[in-house]
Amino acid sequence: MPRLFTGLEVPPDIALLLSLHRGGLSGARWIEPSDYHITLRFIGDVDRSTARDAFDFLADIQRGPVTVTLDEIASFGGDKPHSIFARVLPSAALAELQGEHERLMRRIGLPAETRKFVPHVTLGRLKGASPLAVADYLSTRALLRPLQFTASRFVLYSSRASTGGGPYIVEAAYPLVERLRRAI
Repeated sequence: MPRLFTGLEVPPDIALLLSLHRGGLSGARWIEPSDYHITLRFIGDVDRSTARDAFDFLADIQRGPVTVTLDEIASFGGDKPHSIFARVLPSAALAELQGEHERLMRRIGLPAETRKFVPHVTLGRLKGASPLAVADYLSTRALLRPLQFTASRFVLYSSRASTGGGPYIVEAAYPLVERLRRAI
């Protein structure tokens, strides 16, 4: 059974800049820059038939490119921090694309995603890092010179069934291109 999810790739030049924030935090397991991405919809461990349906349904998405802006390094988990991430500024185009992924996956029979969509790029996963250590780390790295790129495709990824999942494999890529509407 493949473990699947959809996402936007982070271009290598942006990944390189984000990778400069790795290190300096005990208990962090840093993600490889080649695995940086923005998850749109976690699909999960599915049978081959459901994987084929996801592959086919995603091809029906017709959206234009999405501009992505990363502006801050932060953490998830509050007083029990579990990850360091680069925040993606919310945008209507990104929310609409993610919403379409959610609708299509529900149409093929997957349960609704229970977590609120918070666009981000995970930089590291934390185990045993104290909130004080995370706060200290963020005090010197939280502000990020805004980084921007345009995503011209989204992808269907597969991952290993393990914590952290990577390395991720692109199983399919779907273009995000402006479509001209014909006047009738």
